[in-house]
Amino acid sequence: MQDPAQQIETVYRQSAPRIRAALIRLLGSFDLAEEALHDAFLEASREWPTKGMPRNPVSWLVSAGRFRTIDRLRKRALLDRHQQDIAYLSDLAQQAEDEPVTIDDDMLRLIFTCCHPALPEEARIALALREVCGLTTEEIARAFLGLPATIAQRIVRAKARIRDQRIPYTVPEGQALEGRLETVLAVIYLLFNEGHMRAGAAERLCEDAIHLGRLVASMLPDAEALGLLALMLIQQSRRHARLDARGDLVLLADQDRDLWDRSLIAEGEALLCRIHAAGEIGAYGLQASVALCHALSPSIADTDWRRIVSLYDLLLEASPTPVVRLNRAVALAEVEGPSAGLLQVETLLADPSMQRYALAHSVAADLLRRLGRVEEARQRYKAAQELTALAHEVAFIEARLRALNASG
Repeated sequence: MQDPAQQIETVYRQSAPRIRAALIRLLGSFDLAEEALHDAFLEASREWPTKGMPRNPVSWLVSAGRFRTIDRLRKRALLDRHQQDIAYLSDLAQQAEDEPVTIDDDMLRLIFTCCHPALPEEARIALALREVCGLTTEEIARAFLGLPATIAQRIVRAKARIRDQRIPYTVPEGQALEGRLETVLAVIYLLFNEGHMRAGAAERLCEDAIHLGRLVASMLPDAEALGLLALMLIQQSRRHARLDARGDLVLLADQDRDLWDRSLIAEGEALLCRIHAAGEIGAYGLQASVALCHALSPSIADTDWRRIVSLYDLLLEASPTPVVRLNRAVALAEVEGPSAGLLQVETLLADPSMQRYALAHSVAADLLRRLGRVEEARQRYKAAQELTALAHEVAFIEARLRALNASG
């Protein structure tokens, strides 16, 4: 059984994004919500060790953060008698009395707010990753293959615009919903990927993303909304096989396929059938089709790599990104050999942004290892190691380096 400090840390890792989203709606301010989030966990660290964890810790933390903020604002208003602060405090107090704490859909409201068309396009996803996913500017910069200072400026300006234009924390309807769909789906998938990469307690982000994906698909059963949901379900089906008992990363080729969740795979496959029946498929549907090829293959040797390469060719037409090209190179290596894949990866690594992408170096290292170019593989693994802070990825790279050293 976890001690109180571990319980609090687990709740933070699993639920901080949902708590933050609820506090942003209730307090109407990104900055106040961030302070309230820290206040709430500070209060928990004082009370839970003696009183025990509450039955619903998330609701407890939202309430604690909201009321501590109201108390702090009330004290400041009494001291300063600033009319604007007093009016704002009155609104907050009224909401606190009239509005119950609701958690489940606050993240969706926040995502749509961050994706409002009044915000610059390049700032929307960055803001959502910061406020919905809780990523640091450095982590967002890595996701965008950009610079932290640039990302920080975008986020600050976007927050100011939401405040100054009083953009509401609501889910739009009709054409307004359709107009924000592309960016909203991108944010949901990035949320899923964040949980998928971090694993452990952070995998709660994957569950949150799937929940949000279901909500969006029910509101607007667009081919891409269905495709994203299918993709997340199929990827989530492998969650019990991705790490071993020690928490170390297990590659797809080495995973125990008996641990894959066949019900999630079947649900994803059914969604893809709906998409194909409608006669339209987009980038998420194509990625889901690749994932389904893996999910339905009895082993890595039986995987239809030629079909996967052809799916990536189609995906490049819909989404010609360096990451898609990298994934295609991995599949091409299985069809034409590691030399063909390595040629594609080395071309990608000529791009400075890809040089900051750990996975690109890791893929190159693996292909070099398969070609027997040990010293070059070692250098690429070290480059990947320097670019990742995820414990299970670091452990995997260290294991590969030990194996290379042992082989000479």
